[in-house]
Amino acid sequence: MMPCSGNPLIEIYRDDWLLAVHKPAGLLVHRSPIERHATEFALQYARQLNGGQHVYPCHRLDRPTSGVLLFALDVNTASILGKAFMERKIQRTYWAMVRGWPAEQGLIDHALREHAVDRRLKGEALPLRQAVTKFKRLASVEIPVEVEGYPQSRYSLLELYPQTGQKHQLRRHMQHMSHPIIGDTYYGRTKHNRYFAQRFGFSRLMLAATGMAFTHPVTGVPVRIDCMPEDSFMRILSVFS
Repeated sequence: MMPCSGNPLIEIYRDDWLLAVHKPAGLLVHRSPIERHATEFALQYARQLNGGQHVYPCHRLDRPTSGVLLFALDVNTASILGKAFMERKIQRTYWAMVRGWPAEQGLIDHALREHAVDRRLKGEALPLRQAVTKFKRLASVEIPVEVEGYPQSRYSLLELYPQTGQKHQLRRHMQHMSHPIIGDTYYGRTKHNRYFAQRFGFSRLMLAATGMAFTHPVTGVPVRIDCMPEDSFMRILSVFS
């Protein structure tokens, strides 16, 4: 996939009401008080793709996560889709490369505490929220490299299907399973992250939004949007070859 000149977003779907793009890893969706020094945002680049007209992000995608990002082109469509996301009517699919070999498939039903906007607040003072993720193992590999004291290291490629939308849900659920996502500097394992950064010459979170399915908010027609991960993601997946 190649973005338009000067614009890191890649348009993958468009109609009179919706615009779906591929967002690269490292790009914020919009301004955030946590990332005050950032100057580039997916929102502004999506406006460029829309001829300078306003667009409305319909959901979140973490800065280090790449993949499908959906915008509405008018306020009413944005409102309908926002409600659909809240009511869990949008089916989302992600790929994640994790440490170890999880079960071939399963369901993680593990409540997560809300993230504090004010980092000085203690986590135990925040409410627990339901968080459910389904997963399926797509591939596994064992490589003859010692990373954490074992002569060989195991990794898997998972397809993840979040049933709820808590902040950092997939990353936290993988950590909870003891199968953290490679490249996750907050919830992951430093030695594994360092190994892949040294092997490939760059580091990134190995989490990508690869698909989305929903009923069109205006036409009522089923919509399926799929997108392969970007080149940096696929380069690291070469360990499964």
